[in-house]
Amino acid sequence: MSHASQPAGTPPPRQAPGRQTQRNSGWAVGGVVFAGILMLCNGVLAILQGISAIAKDDVYTRVGDYVYAINLTGWGWIHLIVGICLVITGYGVLKNQPWARWTGIFFASISLIAQFLFLPYLPVWAIIMIAIDVFIIWALASYHDEEGPDLL
Repeated sequence: MSHASQPAGTPPPRQAPGRQTQRNSGWAVGGVVFAGILMLCNGVLAILQGISAIAKDDVYTRVGDYVYAINLTGWGWIHLIVGICLVITGYGVLKNQPWARWTGIFFASISLIAQFLFLPYLPVWAIIMIAIDVFIIWALASYHDEEGPDLL
């Protein structure tokens, strides 16, 4: 029985489980745009953080004793590379590129781990960046890819 020939007041028939289409809520689309912008900003700040750590090895002071000890110049290179990847991926997310969503989740996860390991140098900043990375991962994971125009 087709949907048009059903009596008034009866719900439409259910689709097979594998055939359901999911629509993005306004929160999901807005969250992805916000995540793309956050990725761009996060990437630029990571690039600047990396350059400052590479240029001068004593820019950051170490807070307490921490299990994960890496030379600050090494951290600078890590932040620089992750930052460049985040900028490129954030631009791809804003341009609704098919590769950018999963790549964004991957690089936001890498950024989250790097910020966790960077806690002894900038604890408050690292916690803020971890929270931003968690939001980026959530926004990109909850967005259902639809063929459409650029998000911006």
